[in-house]
Amino acid sequence: MRARIYQPAKTAMSSGTAKTKEWVLEHAAQSARSIDPLMGWTSSSDTQAQVRLHFDSKEAALDYARDHGIDAVVQEPKPRKVNIRPGGYGENFATNRRGVWTH
Repeated sequence: MRARIYQPAKTAMSSGTAKTKEWVLEHAAQSARSIDPLMGWTSSSDTQAQVRLHFDSKEAALDYARDHGIDAVVQEPKPRKVNIRPGGYGENFATNRRGVWTH
């Protein structure tokens, strides 16, 4: 069994970093998906591809993979620069603004 261990990226729909601190062990698909000719749905007989395990640390995920004989590949996350302004959203309505109100 092959699997990959990774730390998920933040969703594009929010600016927060929720659910990006945990590590995920995800099994690779062993067989190709097939298309149902009547409905057009895709299906697979491989149930391991549906399994996604969440861990608090990379070491815990690696220990689980080693204990269960899973060949796991670790994908390190790309570091992201923090984009937090000191004043935040409230800075838009500050009374001590230096510039002219533009919007």
